[in-house]
Amino acid sequence: MKKLKMIASILIVMASVILCGRIIAHSLSSQQSKIDYAELNHIKYGFFSVEEWKRQISVILAEEINKLYLTRTGERELRKHIEAQLNELIDNVYRKIREENQGSAEGWFKQTFINIFVSLDDIKKGVPEYADAVMREVTGSKTKAQIKAMLNERIKEYFDETFDVQDTSYLSAILARTGSPDIEAARLSLNRAISAGQALVTRESLLLIALAVFLFLLSGFSGEPLAPSQYLLLVLSLLALLIAGVTTPMIDMEAKISAMSFVLLGHTVNFENQVLYFQSKSILDVFRIMIAHKDLQMKFVGVLLVTFSIVFPLFKIVSSLGYYYNYRQARENAVIRFFVLKSGKWSMADVMVIAIFMAYIGFNGIITSQLGQLSKANQELVIVTTNGTSLQPGYYLFLTYTLLGLFLSGYLTRKPYAEERRNPKE
Repeated sequence: MKKLKMIASILIVMASVILCGRIIAHSLSSQQSKIDYAELNHIKYGFFSVEEWKRQISVILAEEINKLYLTRTGERELRKHIEAQLNELIDNVYRKIREENQGSAEGWFKQTFINIFVSLDDIKKGVPEYADAVMREVTGSKTKAQIKAMLNERIKEYFDETFDVQDTSYLSAILARTGSPDIEAARLSLNRAISAGQALVTRESLLLIALAVFLFLLSGFSGEPLAPSQYLLLVLSLLALLIAGVTTPMIDMEAKISAMSFVLLGHTVNFENQVLYFQSKSILDVFRIMIAHKDLQMKFVGVLLVTFSIVFPLFKIVSSLGYYYNYRQARENAVIRFFVLKSGKWSMADVMVIAIFMAYIGFNGIITSQLGQLSKANQELVIVTTNGTSLQPGYYLFLTYTLLGLFLSGYLTRKPYAEERRNPKE
């Protein structure tokens, strides 16, 4: 029975190590896909992009120009306007002729001839006919086509002269990574990759957690002292959880406008999936950001984060091995005894778990509140906001490590296995 138990424990640890590697690889791939997808949908490429506005407005203006026509009321108004302009034009021409004919004998004879043989009132009587001729020309299909072509050409010129300057190197890199010809194709590809990758990482993380819990149930809850090999297997299982937990994203923080729409010239202008903010970070990611920061205080906080959440737990695990096996009288070593018996309050792994959970609750509440205010800002502007903040598998892996680490520490208080074998009746 003990051999079977040992074989099962070894197989569980081997499977845990393999799962740890797979979780890290798949989570990093999924994390990159999420970052790329958020970048493609960032609001700077949508609502804040001149190119996107040009694309949508050009379609609206083209449709409005193609629908351009004069109603009967419009034709009557236009005809009145043409008649008024023609009357004014005739008066201006007549006045100009009189001004040019003044001051010379030749001009006096010309003006006298015009006054005798040309009647200004008779000319104005023909204004309605002239207006009808102009209206027939304006409302003709050929003229309409020419006007529409001219308007479309002018709009195209205006749009060509309107542009913004953005660094699109990251977008080009994303298209290259996904092998996509355009942004929309890249979005579809990344969306599929994220769905499949997230589901895979979740399944593998749950399986790793289940294997670790089962190993502790199998090895530790019997109440009997642990054999050295059993204790080593438990430590390896905890290491797999710790490594996977600190390298896998613990929390995704996302705030986005799922849909924004308003009416312009009777047409709906839509902007969808406008990402305002997105971060997907593991403990090691946060450490790299802090340590690369120019501010010395940020570097110091980064060092403390890694020291109390990763380095101390690792030293505690290694020290517990030395303490358990009493390697070279390790139980008498002050450093070993400190890490095994007194470093619990310094490791702060449990504090990290609570801090991440509180950060999740706080960020979730703030974003939900602020996005809710944005949705109510204007009834004419329809905005649907989404708070995509969520805890990720890395958090649950680290939480499992923290809880099982407490049980492992409790095993050290039991009578050592070697002493149990020497005094089986005690």
